[in-house]
Amino acid sequence: MRELVEVIAKALVDHPEEVTVTEKQEERALILELHVASDDMGKVIGKQGRIAKAIRSVVKAAANKSEQKVIVDIVD
Repeated sequence: MRELVEVIAKALVDHPEEVTVTEKQEERALILELHVASDDMGKVIGKQGRIAKAIRSVVKAAANKSEQKVIVDIVD
């Protein structure tokens, strides 16, 4: 899952070298924290959060096979 979020984010931003994704395993969910450059924050979130919602939807669909809840947080 981490690689999926990383590939998607790197394709969207101007500074792909600053994209990092960290994983945190919670009791019932896997939390993926996406860190991007502050200049690229708007490109990852998109107008009215549409791109962020699309990223979360793709990750949720990919995680459906493993039957694990995955949460994507976009962190500045």
